[in-house]
Amino acid sequence: MYRNDPHPVYLAEYRPPEFLIESVDLRVELDPALTWVESELLLRRNPAATRGAGDLRLDGEGLELAWVAIDGRALDPAEYALDDQGLVIHRVADRFRLRTRVAIHPERNTALEGLYQSGTMLCTQCEAEGFRRITYFLDRPDVMARFTTTLIADAARYPVLLANGNPVESRRLEAGRHLAVWHDPFPKPCYLFALVVGDLSLVEDRFTTCSGREIALRLYVEPRNLDKCDHAMRSLKQAMRWDEERFGREYDLDIFMIVAVSHFNMGAMENKGLNIFNDKYVLARPDTATDSDFQHIEGVIGHEYFHNWSGNRVTCRDWFQLSLKEGFTVYRDQEFSADMGSRAVKRIQDVRLLRTHQFAEDASPMAHPVRPESYIEINNFYTTTVYEKGAELVRMLATLLGPETFRQATDDYFERFDGQAVTTEDFVRCMEDASGRDLGQFRLWYSQAGTPELHIEAEYQAEAGVYALRLRQHTPPSPGQRLKAPLHLPVELALFDAEGRELPLRLAGEAHPHPPGPRVLELTEAEAVWRFEDLPERPVPSLLRGLSAPVKLQFEASDADLLFLLRHDSDGFNRWDSAQTLWQRLLLGLVESPERPIPESLIEALRPLLDGSETDPALLAEVLTLPSEAYLGDQMRVVDVEGIARARATLERVIGERLGPDLAALCRELRECGDYSLEPEAIGRRALRNRALEYLARAGNAEGLALCRAQFEQAHNMTDQLAALRLLFDEGGAEGEAALASFHARWREDLLVLDKWFALQAASRRTDTLARVMALGSHADFTLRNPNRVRALVGTFSTNNPARFHDAEGGGYRFLADCVLELDALNPQIAARLLRPLVRWRRFDARRQALMRAEIERVVARPRLSRDLYEVASKALAAD
Repeated sequence: MYRNDPHPVYLAEYRPPEFLIESVDLRVELDPALTWVESELLLRRNPAATRGAGDLRLDGEGLELAWVAIDGRALDPAEYALDDQGLVIHRVADRFRLRTRVAIHPERNTALEGLYQSGTMLCTQCEAEGFRRITYFLDRPDVMARFTTTLIADAARYPVLLANGNPVESRRLEAGRHLAVWHDPFPKPCYLFALVVGDLSLVEDRFTTCSGREIALRLYVEPRNLDKCDHAMRSLKQAMRWDEERFGREYDLDIFMIVAVSHFNMGAMENKGLNIFNDKYVLARPDTATDSDFQHIEGVIGHEYFHNWSGNRVTCRDWFQLSLKEGFTVYRDQEFSADMGSRAVKRIQDVRLLRTHQFAEDASPMAHPVRPESYIEINNFYTTTVYEKGAELVRMLATLLGPETFRQATDDYFERFDGQAVTTEDFVRCMEDASGRDLGQFRLWYSQAGTPELHIEAEYQAEAGVYALRLRQHTPPSPGQRLKAPLHLPVELALFDAEGRELPLRLAGEAHPHPPGPRVLELTEAEAVWRFEDLPERPVPSLLRGLSAPVKLQFEASDADLLFLLRHDSDGFNRWDSAQTLWQRLLLGLVESPERPIPESLIEALRPLLDGSETDPALLAEVLTLPSEAYLGDQMRVVDVEGIARARATLERVIGERLGPDLAALCRELRECGDYSLEPEAIGRRALRNRALEYLARAGNAEGLALCRAQFEQAHNMTDQLAALRLLFDEGGAEGEAALASFHARWREDLLVLDKWFALQAASRRTDTLARVMALGSHADFTLRNPNRVRALVGTFSTNNPARFHDAEGGGYRFLADCVLELDALNPQIAARLLRPLVRWRRFDARRQALMRAEIERVVARPRLSRDLYEVASKALAAD
């Protein structure tokens, strides 16, 4: 659909569907050039809806209608009408069977929505509105039906035929074809429909549920990838057991299937019983995937499996409620990954993503509430606000209710709404019913956009032994929402004495102190004061522990207190956050005054951490990681692109120089020995070693560069080899080019590893990066038709390399706009997402503002722009 039809859809205009669909029988005759789809729908009028004029409107896009019939009678063309958005049938009965036959062309489908070709297989992606590209339907999530799907295809070309549910029948047909029938006994919206046909290899296992049922687990991949599935299967079984133990959710079908495809717009899709995955989140061997890849696979496998209940059995009423399933499920997958590894490090990684991307989105023209009020194209609202901020809302509810009551509330939610399409309001009401609490103010989190700012002031009254905390909250204006009401904020804190011990806490008016450890304060007003008594000395506060609310904390802690917390805080997240605050202060100071001396005290504070006594090496690796350029830019009124890059490079060099011997000793001590392991300890050791190696290389340390060369040549895992290659390539010269060439020669036939080759160059600090990226856009191995390849090159460059993307002459902006315009004709969904780095053009200096705005205006001026891209570009130009 193009921008000549950019009418917004509004939450306030939601109405129940006039008709419901009880059952769906699909017969799909598959061929990439021409596929025929016959559907039989049993419809009935919805008694809960207002009766209309008697017409039935079905959604449909790009379909070629052969015929339509009701209750066995073919309709005359005068009895229905077609347009580019669907099919209208006039004067239908209250209950009837509707049959249609349509033709579609999967090999022409470059948007990767509906039925399309990926490599040699055919597969589907129906969320959010892809099913209307397969057949005429009521394509909305509150219409739930039972599906039976018959697939027919050439047996030699497509020996594997898969669809949702349980297998019912399979048999050979004439002319070399074969047939398979699948039935899903659970009602579902059509966005959860899936089919896959292809020449696929199978990895099979079994899982015994808590009630003793045997579930067949099947993972389908292209034959060349059969040896990269073990980790995905282990992760699936771990997720199934964890969901039973943590949330009491048992799997319901007889079979659970995953198919890995190489062309996919998202990460994965939770289609009932038949999950379709971007192969990036399935395929892994130690020599082809990094530790981060393995962890992401575990998390995404868990996420999609958990959707079986939080998304499938209970789904969202309309797309404005998207966070009902996505925010809740992100919280669930975050907790799963935390239990599988280091809880502190997982929280750090999640908060880094939130602060870098979601906080930035909240401060941009694309800001929207977790439950949006309107959209032009729903694909544009699969955002960090809906997913990650939505998860933070669930996390706050879990904090406010406590683990036992929260579990009681989620059990009630699943049982009360099983088989229904519901809203965020229904979810919060279950929290209220279980806890007996009024969460009316908390609901504002769902409807109010923007990141709140939490200001905390502390005062110690020595004579009275009182420590007073004054908390103030304020949420800045966002598009369409100028004035914001106070929110319900859970603020977790602890107080430490001079020896690093957590203190018992007694608030004024309490008869007895709370035992030593954290407490949660609930701020519901714009401002409030809490007074802690019986404190003979000034305590050191650890505030907003674990980021207990998704806010920007403003608290003037001294450097000494931050260093104290870095050494003593029992909350691993806040240890890291104290270090981040110290780094941020130092770096922003260097941006403002490049000649400013770097305090010896801060560098020396790191030295004891490198002696091998740290029990969580992954946490130490995070502590040693500087804030990103993008995050630092968000702390400035006007982003100083060159100043930030210069400050980070200076600090990295100084750390590498002053701590060189300690860092080199750490690298030698942590040298990889023995077989590759995915145990958290082993992952942490590799992360810490590679962080130390980076500081040495950035300082030009001869031993460090030698260690890089040796690691690249000798590494038996992709984590270490890629880390060394990145440093060698950034160093420049013939050696870096030779290493890059050898890596390409070895891995050219592995699509996912080749994505790393493109991404590494796109993220490079080298001064020739823009020219290199532009040249790679014409490389024989680059294609705009594969979203993973586009994200690897164009997405990495524009999102993860600010210093080179924000080239002062605007070359990076022109390159991105050129790619976006070319891609819009192929895949509007990916094109719209790629444009996002230009949306915040007002944050930069006047010269860059003009250059970025000119490229956005060039995009908007293009005729026949997709709705996806038009919505993002037009909002970027809208007045504040």
